[in-house]
Amino acid sequence: MRLDICYRTRFAFDSPARESQNELRACPVSDERQQLLSYRVSVEPSARMLSFTDYWGTRVDHFGVAESHVELEVVAEASVETQDPPAHSAASAMESLGDPGFLNEHDEFLKPTRHTHWDEAMAQQARELAEAEGSDVVSAVSQLNEFVGDRLAYEPGATEIGQPITHVLAAGVGVCQDYAHLAVALCRSIGIPARYASGYLFSSNDRAGSIDGDLVRVQTHAWFEAAVPGQGWLPLDPTNRLAVGRQHVKIGHGRDYDDVPPLRGVYSGPGTPEVDASVEIRRMDPARQPSTLMRPSLLAAVKAPRTREQQQQQQQ
Repeated sequence: MRLDICYRTRFAFDSPARESQNELRACPVSDERQQLLSYRVSVEPSARMLSFTDYWGTRVDHFGVAESHVELEVVAEASVETQDPPAHSAASAMESLGDPGFLNEHDEFLKPTRHTHWDEAMAQQARELAEAEGSDVVSAVSQLNEFVGDRLAYEPGATEIGQPITHVLAAGVGVCQDYAHLAVALCRSIGIPARYASGYLFSSNDRAGSIDGDLVRVQTHAWFEAAVPGQGWLPLDPTNRLAVGRQHVKIGHGRDYDDVPPLRGVYSGPGTPEVDASVEIRRMDPARQPSTLMRPSLLAAVKAPRTREQQQQQQQ
């Protein structure tokens, strides 16, 4: 599936910000399930962009705005070709999780973090669910995924990033980040390495995963991936109770949300910003023109990152 994506975040300050420094993680990764075809970023007020790959393998676009500003707009556009991942067999016994080499390789994805700190009651629930499915890792992870989807009701604005996952479980409501954190915590509590994944979902209903038309306007999405001995990473979407497939576009992964936030920054000044973030995704069919146009950028033009030759010419 060919998907064109436009990620946009706009900050409006109630008094001028003297300076801001920001890190953007919006670029889809290329892996065995998806291929990045093009990507470009634009910032207004304009700023020099420094791009690098972080420890987790995610592209980071760092930029600073030194001049005083009351608005800041960031636009990232990407084109991606996606496909469904290969199926996982049910051949990895739970005992294989204790292999020393496997444990060493996945050590970072077995420990609790600020967003995935479980208690004994959660661990006991996870053990009971896994034991009910026998001794197979894939079946255990699938059962945990179903449990999370059943226990939480999707309610935008019900939680905030940083709320303990035990509180989220007790309240029974959350958004996609909470679903992913809960699934990660449950997996890790019984020795299954798991990581948080950030990305986009081509869906007209973030809770049902349904598609209605070629253009959707959504927010960034999150799911989780569990490590299966001998088979690699199994990605699942507990919010929609789906196996991750061609509708999902991955930006990156980490131990939890803090490793892959879409946009993080600091600014100098007394003002408080209003933030408006959105994502538009269009499914492209080479055989016909799209029936619905994406919203035009608020910027006059979105420029591709400069090449090394262009930078050298400007410096001369």
